[in-house]
Amino acid sequence: MIDKKILDDLRKNFSGDIDTNEKTLKIYSRDASLFEIKPEIVLFPKNTKDVQTAVRWLNENKKENPTLSITARSAGTDMTGGPLNQSVIMDFTKYMNKIIKVNPEYAVVEPGCFYRDFDKETRKIGKMMPAYTASREICAVGGMVANNSGGEKSVKYGKVENYIKKLKVVFSDGNEYVVEPMTKMQLEQKVSENNFEGNLYKKLFDLIDQNYDVIMKSKPDVSKNSSGYYLWNVYNKEKQTFDLCRLIVGSQGTLGIITEITWSLVPVPKYSNLLVVFLPSLDKVSQLVTRILPYKPESLETYDDKSMILAVKFFFDFFKQLGFWGALRLSFQFIPETFMIVTGGVPKLILMIEFTGENADEVKAKLVDVRDHIKDFHFKMHIARNSGEAEKYWDIRHESFNLLRKHVHGKRTAPFIDDLIVKPEYLPKFLPKIKTLIDEYKLDYTVQGHLGNGNFHIIPLMDLDSPLSGDVILELSKKVYDLIKEFKGSNSAEHNDGIIRTPYLIQQFGEQITELFKETKNIFDPQNIFNPNKKVNGTFDDIKKWIIKTN
Repeated sequence: MIDKKILDDLRKNFSGDIDTNEKTLKIYSRDASLFEIKPEIVLFPKNTKDVQTAVRWLNENKKENPTLSITARSAGTDMTGGPLNQSVIMDFTKYMNKIIKVNPEYAVVEPGCFYRDFDKETRKIGKMMPAYTASREICAVGGMVANNSGGEKSVKYGKVENYIKKLKVVFSDGNEYVVEPMTKMQLEQKVSENNFEGNLYKKLFDLIDQNYDVIMKSKPDVSKNSSGYYLWNVYNKEKQTFDLCRLIVGSQGTLGIITEITWSLVPVPKYSNLLVVFLPSLDKVSQLVTRILPYKPESLETYDDKSMILAVKFFFDFFKQLGFWGALRLSFQFIPETFMIVTGGVPKLILMIEFTGENADEVKAKLVDVRDHIKDFHFKMHIARNSGEAEKYWDIRHESFNLLRKHVHGKRTAPFIDDLIVKPEYLPKFLPKIKTLIDEYKLDYTVQGHLGNGNFHIIPLMDLDSPLSGDVILELSKKVYDLIKEFKGSNSAEHNDGIIRTPYLIQQFGEQITELFKETKNIFDPQNIFNPNKKVNGTFDDIKKWIIKTN
């Protein structure tokens, strides 16, 4: 317990809000995961000085209060339990949410800024940060960096890690540092300073350099990965560069607390449209993707038959989102799909192929070329007539998780195998096997994904009050991750490890690499004050202990 005297010491120099109200603690006990962990206090820093004050306060009191730790939190949309902690939560969305600068070359924002607000500002000058997620309307940029997020544009643009020019980070000594790419010569100069920052760089460089070959071999052989610490991305021997941003991104606040983000931006395409392909089975998924990828689509997304059924069954939810006339227009746009379902059944997968360009004719020509190139598959296909019609497919893709969560009674969404990835060429063999595994447990679930990357989000429904639910989660997860390893994939493409996947990192990477992860954590955070038990030292008991119970 954090006693009153210790808390009073913090109040002396902390200008933001310190909240111990039960209602507040209840709110910050949850994210979008299947866990609930009640913190002792919630901090709302007003500026970087407050963040530094809190970290120094933790350092001063950690010895006498070993359970003291701090977890940075933005919007709380994480699905892994990443922003949950029994001790101190630091929320950035209340005050540290400013857009500091936006220009054609770059943008500077604070971690509590909602992506939707950031996106509006960049689009005013025809720019965007393209690695946004399906939760783009409710997530914040600090969480996107912490998780190394990606989304529907990732087949073309990649993930957040590709758009970080510079970070400001408070490390464990309580000081703020600028983190940015550097040359080997600049690294040597930094190390020679022989201070906290220089020693940190030296220790990390030595760890990577001394284990370089084994680290590079451990890099997951997929286009997207959010599992582990990205030690393979930091030091480029060939180019002689050292980029600590590439390690901080995706580290879930376990190495330090981000206080400012400088983004690179890309131009917003002027026109976009979709070719929608309705797949009656999974048999030819890999061949289809192989045919499409050379055309370089902007997005290559998919969702399953259960997601489509949810959208039809609970269509009236769209009235709240789109308004009466918007929902009415959407209902008319679904007439062709309704007829198709009535006459031919619900397709197993709906594939959305998006192209962009400078004008509508250019985009239409690309869509026609791809459609003609895959005609021999004999799948039903449809080019959206306009952006409004195209949006209906995105609405289903974005909303199916929320529909599932809201409308199934007696069970709740349980994201624990929600972000697996294998190379697209393995999908014809991999997908039936994964379906067989899940079906053994008779679980209801939906599937969405980024087909161009082989990244799928599988969300089961479970009765978490059942004493068997924890056992099922652990047992099925192990089987799924064994299968992923067999197909040389990764346990997480973009959602990260958090509580739910950290214990499986040894299964994914082996003992040697997970020991290097622990050494990395110790270099940055020797007192274990930053977001403990994520990335390293998480246990299977943690998973079972913190699962939400409604009764």
